[in-house]
Order: sequence, then C-alpha cells, then structure tokens
Amino acid sequence: MNERRMLDDQHFETMIEEESICTSSNVVYDAPHKALYDTPMHYCPGCGHGVVHRLLAEVFEEMDIIKEVIGVAPVGCSVLAYNYLNIDMSEAAHGRASAVATGIKRVLPDKLVFSYQGDGDLAAIGTGETIHTCNRGENILILFINNGIYGMTGGQMAPTTLPGMKSTTSPFGRNVETMGNPLKITDLVAQLPGTVYVTRQAVHKPVNVRKTKKAIQKAFEYQQNGGKGTCFIEVVSNCPSNWKMTPLDSNKWMEENMLPFYPLGDLKTPSGKEN
Repeated sequence: MNERRMLDDQHFETMIEEESICTSSNVVYDAPHKALYDTPMHYCPGCGHGVVHRLLAEVFEEMDIIKEVIGVAPVGCSVLAYNYLNIDMSEAAHGRASAVATGIKRVLPDKLVFSYQGDGDLAAIGTGETIHTCNRGENILILFINNGIYGMTGGQMAPTTLPGMKSTTSPFGRNVETMGNPLKITDLVAQLPGTVYVTRQAVHKPVNVRKTKKAIQKAFEYQQNGGKGTCFIEVVSNCPSNWKMTPLDSNKWMEENMLPFYPLGDLKTPSGKEN
C-alpha cells in the first residue's frame, strides 16, 4: 500500500513538472501574502480563529488598507492575532481591548481601528468596557469570537456557556439557577443607540465564511466613510480541544446547540433592515 502511494506521489510530481500546471493562470485561490504572515499555526486543529484571521487579511488587501488599519488584541487565544496579521497591532490588558481601541481611534481618527476579542475577555472581564464603548458609539469595529468557553486558560465556564454545557468549572453542566443564564452580549449591544452595525456570523461552512467576510468588509467601509457608531461582529465558533471533540464533531455540535441559542444574521444595520 505504501509503495503504491509512493508511486502515485512520484507520478503526480512528474506530471506537475512535465505539464507545468503550476502557473499563475491555473491558480484558483491564493493566500493574502501582504497582510498575512507565513508563520506556523498556533491554534488547535479545527479552531475558527485561523479562518477569521485569513478573512481579515483578505479584506485588508482587497480594500488596500493594510497601512491604515490598527488592531487591538487582549489576553486569551485572540492575543495570537499579531503573529499572523502584518499590520500595526497593540496588545491590551484582559478585557480592555475596546477601551484601548477607543484611545487609538481618538488620537488617530483617520486610522481604521478594530479590537479582536474572545467571549471570556469581551463578555466577562471586559463587559463594562464593551457596553460603554458601544453606548458612546465609538467609530471602531469590535470583532467578537464566541466559542462558549474560556479557551486558552483551561476551558472554564464563560458568560456565553450554554445551559447544561460542561466545562472545567461546571463539570455537571451550567446550572442557570446558581450560575445564571448565558449572556447574549450581541443582542444587548444591538439595543444601544451608539451601535450602527451589529451582526452574528460563523465560519464553519463556505457559505458562512463568505457571509462573515462580507460583514467584516461592510464594517470597515462604514468606519472608512465616517461611520455613525460602533460596528460589532460576533462570530460563533467552536473549541474542539476544550469541548473534547474532533473538529468535525465540534462543528456538528455547534450547529445543533450553539446556533439555535445564538442565531446567525444581522441584528442591526444602518438601513434598519435586519434578519
């Protein structure tokens, strides 16, 4: 079996060399080389962070804003963003990314500023900063990755952990009577007058990847054109490692459990047309 595979691989390599199929005219898709570093992946297999990083890089290149954009990443899995994105980045204390992004935008109003945050960071430690940034209508983008758990620090229960969902600090499942209900932070900020564009997306399927990319592009276009408030994008994602699942099983579990609780779609748009 291994010999057969080696022969097939050699035949494929010979075909590539002789027929010269690796030409620019045959390229179907290429990586965003300018905005994305060629670096080894730090994230766990199947994690949605890598996909979102790539979408950001694609938007930066296609909008030609690499030199105009500034990102802020706090503590958590999201802090690794500066290893991948070839843009100006600033690190913030845990939960304070939107506050730091606010300061940068006010000092450099012509720059396009965004924060990149996880659910434990944004919806727990940074709840106050998040709410007040959105309420003031700061002209920035807040990009929120929601996998329902604290990813980097060991899989503890987060504000977004579902009822009955197990974690290292809720081994028998989240009990809403003693631990409270999950916080739908995106629904909450959509009600604030300072937000202009609020949407919830995902990246587990190609169609969702395209919708998320479109949402990111819209958010930067709104900010680029002066904006009328804060843009807020939630990306419902998975955490195969802390959910103790394979990537495929985690995507299936997310569809069956996370998405019914956190339905995808626009919650608030400048035109007032939500779905």
